[in-house]
Amino acid sequence: MKLFRRLINWLESKWATPSFAGWILGMIAICFFGAATNTMAGWLYAISGVSFAMLGLGAVLAARSLRSLQISRLPIAPISSDDQITVEILIKNPTLKPKSLLQIQDLIPHSLGKPPIQSIETIAPQSTYHWTYYQPAQKRGIYWWQEVQAKTAAPLGLFWSRRSHAAKAKAIVYPRVLPLVTCPLIDEMGREDNWQVRSDRFYQAATEGVTKALRPYRAGDPTRLIHWRTSARYGELKVRELEVVTGSQEVVIALDNTLPWIEEDFEQAVIAAASLYFYAARRQLEVQLWTGDLGLVHGSQVVLETLAATNFGVKKINQLPDLPLIWLTTNSASLIPLPTASRWILWPQEDALGMVNQQFPGVVVDRTKPLQNQLQQPL
Repeated sequence: MKLFRRLINWLESKWATPSFAGWILGMIAICFFGAATNTMAGWLYAISGVSFAMLGLGAVLAARSLRSLQISRLPIAPISSDDQITVEILIKNPTLKPKSLLQIQDLIPHSLGKPPIQSIETIAPQSTYHWTYYQPAQKRGIYWWQEVQAKTAAPLGLFWSRRSHAAKAKAIVYPRVLPLVTCPLIDEMGREDNWQVRSDRFYQAATEGVTKALRPYRAGDPTRLIHWRTSARYGELKVRELEVVTGSQEVVIALDNTLPWIEEDFEQAVIAAASLYFYAARRQLEVQLWTGDLGLVHGSQVVLETLAATNFGVKKINQLPDLPLIWLTTNSASLIPLPTASRWILWPQEDALGMVNQQFPGVVVDRTKPLQNQLQQPL
């Protein structure tokens, strides 16, 4: 049975295979031919001959109708998990004759579900049919599309013919980023060393300081920064630009992906890493992401792509940097040798619930509670 199916698939993709109507007509033609052989009746020979001719014509026309068809795919925009991937396929008919009764099947990655199918009644000569569909993606990752298949039984419906068209594309599904309002893991980081982290956001509320220059007033400038004496002298509003003293604190979000994890815990760890990274970036900290296989990376898009593709159980080839870390792990023993001023998030194993690092504060994840609330709770 499997060998027969393979033969049918091979014939359909290379030439054509009979449809249900084609099998019926073929058996009728054989019966008429057998009856004509026994009775030597000419009209029976004529019926069987016409039937065989229709079968041959149906096979040739079905294969020919797919000839010159051009199929391409537009680039797929990245999305976040639990959103829908927008896939756009262009089916072009460059010939001077219409293409009718087509069935287009997009061979999506197996993990996303069954391949979607689109039926097209007619594509006019020298025109393009634009097919857009939306594929749900509940899990982060990088998904690859390889080919699109076009199938038809036109015009007689007696034979099916199928052709594959290469239409490669890559879809990146980013991990979900939690909208953290506060995060004590980052907000209180480094207080043991009395770090004074200052940036220009502190000067937005300042009313005095070292004036660097005066410039014309722009909509949205705080009125407290208007230099009234100069404004009165020149007849237009002048605003003081204060000297900005900036400092930075380096923070590394380190995801321990070298050990075996429970899959649900690792997905939560990836979401936590993405959320912490973007929260620290909003706080204007110098933040980087570390993974065991890739080392340090930074930049919003690079970090999202790294977290979309990462997996646990990789081979560690990069050492931890000697910088304050937020260590995300499932191994409580790895919490001990952390750099100064580090923090940690632990997804505990059942046999190590009591083994945590008391030197630096951290969060022991409760699997029964929302992750967002636990990242925002006081240490």
